[in-house]
Amino acid sequence: MKLYTYWRSSAAYRLRIALNLKGLKPEPIFVHLTRDGGQQLRPDYLKINPQGLVPSLVDDDGHLITQSLAIMEYLDEAYPKTHRLLPGDARSRAWIRAVALAIACEIHPLNNTRVLQYLTGPMGLSEEAKLKWYHHWIARGLAPVEVMAKASPQPGKFLFGDVPTMADVCLVPQLANARRFNCDLAGFPTLVAIEQRCLALPAFDLAQPSKQPDAE
Repeated sequence: MKLYTYWRSSAAYRLRIALNLKGLKPEPIFVHLTRDGGQQLRPDYLKINPQGLVPSLVDDDGHLITQSLAIMEYLDEAYPKTHRLLPGDARSRAWIRAVALAIACEIHPLNNTRVLQYLTGPMGLSEEAKLKWYHHWIARGLAPVEVMAKASPQPGKFLFGDVPTMADVCLVPQLANARRFNCDLAGFPTLVAIEQRCLALPAFDLAQPSKQPDAE
């Protein structure tokens, strides 16, 4: 199994957590997203992932999967005897997916590296304007997730019960990015408390960007 990853990528961070929870240890292949004009845009990598994004996972039989949430669902189906990222019945799994997608599809795309680079590059925005954009969409995005967390259909230590799920796997990297850009998280006490419980687990702790071999 091989994992194409970058230490600071939120999506790759998600997948590192998921793989740790599953007890899977792929060979990391580092793709630097800002060096050499972005190594993810080189022809050899675009043959692997035409989107030019990380992560990409090659399973031990050579099967390639892209997109972090799709990979997580694949791992749950391919390795069902290990930690379930989507536990419970159909309604429970739908709720977990909804929270995960609220983060991965509504918050993250507006604030990822290529968007921020476009704002300060071709769009000509100042650093101050870029940060205003970032802070706005983080606050708009996390507010409903805080409400969802408080109304969890299965209250517990994490977003859904007492075992971390795909929802928590998406939450922790997003909050890490928010802190990186000095976002005020005081309005999201439920999410912050869940984040701290997650980071107390080795699967989350060892996946942190600063603990990766390619960290700078």
